[in-house]
Amino acid sequence: MRRPRPHLAPAALLLPLALLLAACSGTSSAGTSVGGSGGGTDGKGSLTLNVGDQRGGSEAVLRAAGELDDLDYKIRWSTFTSGPPLLEAVNAKAVDIGAVGNTPPVFAAGANSKISVVAATHGTADGETILVPDDSPLKKTEDLKGKSVAVAQGSSAHFQLIASLKEAGLDFKDVKVKYLQPADALAAFTGGKVDAWAVWDPYTSQVLRAKKGRVLTDGDGLVNGLSFQVAAPGALDDKKKSQAIDDYLKRLRRAQDWVFKHPEAWAKVWAKDTGLPYEVALDAVKRTNGTRIPVAVDKNAVASEQEIADTFTGLKLIPRRIDFGDFVDTRFNDDLPPSTTEPRSYGKADSNADSKES
Repeated sequence: MRRPRPHLAPAALLLPLALLLAACSGTSSAGTSVGGSGGGTDGKGSLTLNVGDQRGGSEAVLRAAGELDDLDYKIRWSTFTSGPPLLEAVNAKAVDIGAVGNTPPVFAAGANSKISVVAATHGTADGETILVPDDSPLKKTEDLKGKSVAVAQGSSAHFQLIASLKEAGLDFKDVKVKYLQPADALAAFTGGKVDAWAVWDPYTSQVLRAKKGRVLTDGDGLVNGLSFQVAAPGALDDKKKSQAIDDYLKRLRRAQDWVFKHPEAWAKVWAKDTGLPYEVALDAVKRTNGTRIPVAVDKNAVASEQEIADTFTGLKLIPRRIDFGDFVDTRFNDDLPPSTTEPRSYGKADSNADSKES
């Protein structure tokens, strides 16, 4: 049973975030560059680990948590606008490892990319939403029939939209899908060009904080809430790089624990790194970002991703059926809890209230 759901600043405030964080969980827009240099982190030794990152991502949280101190290797950071181009770089051996959402690895696997999913986190899906304007007459998911919905193709929101429609007894063809990246979707949503917007945090938190929209439905109970670290098989075959990846993943796990214990401190860092207003950052941390726990890439995680893959294959958005398990490496599972473990929660009241710095 699904839990009961709770119920922008102006567009000028929202647009900078859309430009900075476009498609964090989704596919890249046409013409997006594969990646840019994000700088480096000095450590001991001659080994360099090439890490793909997104704005306000792994480097920021590791630095905030003090987990970039005393490295036995160096890190060269490359910044990407979204998961798919990051995975293109992994496939091209330009990046050894990087973080993405639950859907980009499915599309990369469908393209037969050389990738290995090596680690996972499980968080709440409250930030995966279908938003409608405050004054919209739409009250439930069934009301979307015949309406236009903006979504980034191949993103986690894309699958959440499909799953939400199915739960409401609708087919994907029952809505008028507008494939738009967040910057364009934001303009369409605030300009009244679409009836709804399927999106993720921190966009959800921005729209709600600015009182420019409300949640029609969310992904709670419908999507798996997983995010992944994806590595290049060649890096895993290199003994020294594999050891560095193991250490890197352990540092990320500790940093995620730090985020949950220090949401206000992380929100400050995240806001500064991305241009998010602090209040929006804190909302997103408590709704989604800070709820994540490290989990094993186990058979349940593989089965859940297989469902996503089969769904997109059925819609002919992936050219062939894949076996997602073929793209998983479980060597770093250690003693992690199963992927079905409940994510951490700050509580609905906290995530929807006007958050103030203590």
